[in-house]
Amino acid sequence: MGGRSVKPTVLVLGAVLLAATAVAAQDATPPPTPNPVTATVKAQLTRYEKNMVAAADLMPAEKYNFKPTPEMNTFGHVIMHIAQSNYFLCSKISGQAAPDTKLADTDPKDKLLAALKGSFEFCTTALAAADDAKLGDYLFSFGTRQVTRAGALITLSDDWYDHYGTEAVYLRLNGILPPTAQPPAK
Repeated sequence: MGGRSVKPTVLVLGAVLLAATAVAAQDATPPPTPNPVTATVKAQLTRYEKNMVAAADLMPAEKYNFKPTPEMNTFGHVIMHIAQSNYFLCSKISGQAAPDTKLADTDPKDKLLAALKGSFEFCTTALAAADDAKLGDYLFSFGTRQVTRAGALITLSDDWYDHYGTEAVYLRLNGILPPTAQPPAK
């Protein structure tokens, strides 16, 4: 009989703990972000700047002319394209003029790497004041397709994913682990 009287107490105590956990979990939920789209892209900017610049730095200078097949672009072209895309899209999104940077895919590694770093620095500055208030504004067109500020931010983010993936493949084809595949520092 003594065992039966303990069970209701254990059940009540369990229910109280479960309710307390549910209340604590609700309290742990952060408040809504006032600018979820621009805040997300800005967070991605920090991560992709680190990884994409590190990938460009890992490729030896003599491999900047490497292309997996004759039809594909060189690694130097990929780095030039990333820098140009960053300057173009961040300028359009922010309304700030991008620096006039002359690049060629045959430029040496140090010039292309500096341009890549500069393009991410420009994006960081240009997007600092960006918020979600004008995401529906049309900024420019790609041919006949109009692009909103939201569309440009999504394109920018998509470009980072795509271009980092390209860098990673080029590195691996040269026996180099890309930054996100490197073992953690001890």
